[in-house]
This record gives sequence, C-alpha cells and structure tokens, in this order.
Amino acid sequence: MQLSIIIVNYNVQHFLEQCLLSVRKALPPSFGGGRGEAEVFVVDNNSVDNSTAMVREKFPEVKLIANQQNTGFAVANNQAIKEAKGKYILLLNPDTVVREDTFKNCLDFMEAHPDAGGLGVKMIDGSGKFLPESKRGFPSPFVAFCKTFGLSSLFPKSKTFNRYHLGYLDQDETHEVDVLAGAFMLLRRSVLDKIGLLDEAFFMYGEDIDLSYRIVQAGYKNYYFAGTTIIHYKGESTKKGSLNYVRTFYNAMIIFARKHFTGRQARLYIAMIYGAIYLRAGITLVLNFFKKSALPLLDALLIAGGLQFLKFFWARYYYDDPGYYDPKFIWFNIPFYTLIWLGAVFFTGGYDERYNLRRLVRGLLIGTLVLSAVYGYLSLDFRPSRAILLLGAVWAIGSTAALRTAIHFIRTKNFDVGSSKPENLVIVGSPEESERVRNLLGQAQVRKNFIGTVLPAHRPLSAAHRADLLADISRLDEVAQIYKIDEIIFCSKDISSEDIMQWMARLGPVVDYKIVPEESASIIGSSSKDTSGELYTIEIRYQIATPMARRNKRVFDLLFALCCLLFVPLVLVLVKNRKGFLINIFQVFIGKKSWVGYAGPRFPSAVHPPPSPAPRQHLLPTIKTGVLTPLDAIGKKGLDEATVQRLNFLYAKDYDGWRDLEIVWKGRRELGS
Repeated sequence: MQLSIIIVNYNVQHFLEQCLLSVRKALPPSFGGGRGEAEVFVVDNNSVDNSTAMVREKFPEVKLIANQQNTGFAVANNQAIKEAKGKYILLLNPDTVVREDTFKNCLDFMEAHPDAGGLGVKMIDGSGKFLPESKRGFPSPFVAFCKTFGLSSLFPKSKTFNRYHLGYLDQDETHEVDVLAGAFMLLRRSVLDKIGLLDEAFFMYGEDIDLSYRIVQAGYKNYYFAGTTIIHYKGESTKKGSLNYVRTFYNAMIIFARKHFTGRQARLYIAMIYGAIYLRAGITLVLNFFKKSALPLLDALLIAGGLQFLKFFWARYYYDDPGYYDPKFIWFNIPFYTLIWLGAVFFTGGYDERYNLRRLVRGLLIGTLVLSAVYGYLSLDFRPSRAILLLGAVWAIGSTAALRTAIHFIRTKNFDVGSSKPENLVIVGSPEESERVRNLLGQAQVRKNFIGTVLPAHRPLSAAHRADLLADISRLDEVAQIYKIDEIIFCSKDISSEDIMQWMARLGPVVDYKIVPEESASIIGSSSKDTSGELYTIEIRYQIATPMARRNKRVFDLLFALCCLLFVPLVLVLVKNRKGFLINIFQVFIGKKSWVGYAGPRFPSAVHPPPSPAPRQHLLPTIKTGVLTPLDAIGKKGLDEATVQRLNFLYAKDYDGWRDLEIVWKGRRELGS
C-alpha cells in the first residue's frame, strides 16, 4: 500500500466532512475498491458534535477510531500509525482542503527524492493568502527571540531575523526546510520506524517541530513542496486568542527545549520561553480586556460626562444656582445611574450585538425603569432630582446610539446601523447546485443579495436557467468587479479544488470565499487566517446556547438563591425536603447546579445537532444539572422518553428567563429534591 492518511478530529464535523470529500476526490478511483493504493483513518478525540456518526454514514471506506476521551494530537496520530500499512504516512488536519493532484504530486516527489524523510506543501488560508508556517526553521534561542519580540515581522524577508518562517525563501519554489507543519505532514514510513513515532509528551503543538528535528538528526531531509497547494482554515480546534493557547503552545516549546538542548543553551532557551509566556499572556489579557470593555467604557464616559453637564445645566437653568446640587451627586448618583444603565444594556444583550440599536434602547429603558423604581427608596440626600434622571435617560440613549453610528460609519462608510446590508453573492456551479445552495441559505436564514450563477464551464441552458446566468468561470474576475461581489460560493461538485484555489489566489482577499461540499448541508469558509472558519448550516439554533441566555440564566440562579436565603424561614415552609433545599442553594451558588435543567439522565451534549422531528436529548446544548426540570411545570411524571425529550428540546430551543421563573414557581414544593 502506498499511502495511509490520518486525520485527527475534535469537534469540527463540517470541516471534517469537506476535508474527507476533497481527500476522496484526490485518491485513485480504486480507493476502497480493493486494490489497496491508499487508506484513510479518522481518529476522533471524543467529539460531541456528531462527527463519528457523520463519518460512519457518509464515508464507510474510512477506518474510524473513536476515542472515549481527548487523548491529544500525538497519541491520536500514533494510534492510527500503528495500524497503518502505507509506505507513506500523511498527517492531515480536518480543517483542510486538498487539490485533486496533491497526493500524486507529493508521492512522485518523494519517490524521486529518497533522501526526503518528510514533506510539507504550500498552504493558503480561506481568503487565498499564503500561510507563512508552510515553511519554518528550527526554533533556536535566537530564532525564538526574533519571533517572540517581533523582529521577524519587522524584517519578513531577512535571512537573519526571520528564520522562523524562512521569509527569504520563495513561496512558489520547492526548498529544503527544517520544520514541517502538522497540518500536512507526509512522512516516509521507513523513517518513522527508525526515529520513532510522535512524542506523546506533547498534547498539542510542538509535535511537528520535534518530529521534524528527529528526521534531520537521523540524516534525512525535510522539504517544502510548492508543486501543490491546500487550503488550511486554521484555528478550528483551538482559539488562538486565548490564554489557554498561549500556555499550551509555549509549554510545548519548553518540552522541546528540555528534550533537545543541554546546558547553557537549554537554560537560555527556557528562560526566553518563560519570558515569552508572560509577555504574550499579558498582551492577550490586555487585548481581550479592551476588546470586550472598550465599548462599555466609552458608554460609561459618555453617560457620566453627560450627567455632569446636565447637573450643571439644570442647576443654573432651573434653580439659578450653580452649586445647588450636593457633591454626593458626583461620587454616588453619577456612578450609580451609569452602572444601572450599562448593566441593563449588558443583560439585555446590547453588548453581544454592538450595532443592534433596538437592544441598546431596550436596555437603557429597562435601566431607567429600575432607577425610577429604586429612586423612591433612596435617602433624601441621594435623591437630587427626577428631572436629571429623565434628562439623563434621554442623553444616554442619544449619546450611545450616536457613538455606535460613528463607529459603524468609520468601519463600513455607511450609516445603516442595525440593518446590515445584504452582501452581493455569486454562486459558481451548475444551475442545479446553485439552486440547492440558495435553498440552504434560505433554510439557514442567511440574507444575501444573490446576483447570479457563474457556470464552471460553458454549457447549453434552458430559458429558466439562463435568467440567473452571468457568465462562465473564465470571466469570474469581470463579474466580481462589475457587480461589486462581496462573497463567492464555489460548488465543489462542479469545480475542482485546484480551480477553486487558483481563483482565490487570482481574485485575492477582497472577496470572501466559501465552499459547499457535494450533498452537504453546510457551506464553509474563512475570511482570514486569524479567524476561525465561518459556517452556514441549516441545523437548529438553540436559544439557550446564546451568550445572553446563558448569562441571564446564571443571574437568575444567583438572584433566586439569594432571595431564598433572605426569606429562608418562609421558603422552608413551602418545600418538602428542607435539608435538600439548603444544600441545593449552596450548590447553585458555587455553580454545581442550576434551578432548572433537563429532565432525564445526563448525557454529553453538543450545540448543533442535525434537525429531526424528535431531537435526541444527548445532542442538546450543555447546561448544568437542574434542581427542577420542564416536567415540574406540568406536574406530571412517568412520561414516555419521546415526550420527555420533546419537552427538553422545546425548553432549549425557545428558552426564556421567564420560563425558569414559571417552572420554579410551579415546582416550588420540589426545590429540595
């Protein structure tokens, strides 16, 4: 057998499906037909997104290894390598798309270069940009220093400062390199037998560097091969802006340093790595803080500044006394009013969708109602004027809405705040596939301004199909320019991966690209190497999975638990099991339980199950175990499993905070269960 392909998957079902379809097209026609030129392994690391079921159903020729826990990248690959029979082993990421000629060209190169122990290929991201990690140098202390402190970015073509990404080597030419990228790593089996498998001390990241280093140490060469290209969406299994990523990546570098360096060199390298960890962690914390807090801070400054001006204006205009208001207004009322208004915006989702003016205004109005209700309970010393409160509400609404309008205009050059203008869309494919894609977009409730269809090749059409036809693919660049196209969806059934990648490189990143795999219900793409892939899918959207719903559910849990403590003598009279009730209050406070959860036994769960008449309970979004369940709202027990699952499904799909309150009230006698 010539080739064994190994794909380790973790919760990227839709990208895995697209990857496997591209692999199937790139393998010989006899794949799975008994001649044994190639085999494909998928090692699933305990995904909860239905990946294994998809592989079994759509790719019966694939050898599936379903782990019961996340074993990590190295362990999972080694599991399949031990079973593989190929002369060559390819480690392939699930968030990749290979060209039809990829495997043939790579194997031909390896056969012609017996000194090659491993091979990597040219990789582009979802916008068609070259990924510099396609070719890398070994991370020596100096190379690591230049990478950590940005010298490699300042001098991208320098042989001295950018040895990490070998920026001085032409990306369109084949070169001998130090390090292969784990996203596509073609290895000679005889070399693996000599140097050993992936080092399982690495959980994620660093395995590719370690293996590449051992290949060179054994006297073989690693090659960057420019004779084919793959798409690598990047970041689908990890979030690279997280502290967890920083910790995992740099810890892998420490493992590498301790393994391969000794003495002063090792100590210097490890010290630099620790410095990089703290530096990157600090930068990540600061960036994440400002990313999340910039808009609320600007809102707070606007509201507080407006209240200060209104205090001065109203004192002069109405009372004719600039010093009328007590200084307590500045240090108590202004912060208190601002906090209530911004808190209301936060809990109504105004910061989840920053350009949604409806949510913003709704939050500020709710905050005004809360302030009006609380105002009467304040001491007279802290009740300066209702007029200031009402004027402040008007100012808060107007100023924060104006701020969002200004930010939106700076970014988009238009004033369509809150009403996103549909992007101009072209579909490249046959009329039949184009119609299927439009149906998918409609079912997924994705708004696009469909301009028309571009044929993958010239063919005669009926009058009905000619209405949407723009041109054939040879004129795609003209179509993109004339109609100001924002997004292109390629139908992989009708156009090869090679042609897709060529057009992505030709048109450049000014257009967003997506691919719809054959017979798939998903449309996949990514507009940047720094962002995770985008996905249009017709799967059910659960309200309980939204950030606002999860946040408000937790707030309800805490507030209700607090009320129970404040009025515990009264509540104890209402519940059956008093001891259990007190224990439940404590468990809700520490986050072990929620007041309302699913009925029935607990299973692993996922946010995106396939739509079905009666969705299975183990595919619902994960929430904490509940003291009560939707069954307590109807007061019935002993219902059949299908009915229980339907109630859980409706609770998750249409979740609302008032639903929890209703269930708690109706099931109050069981709060100690």
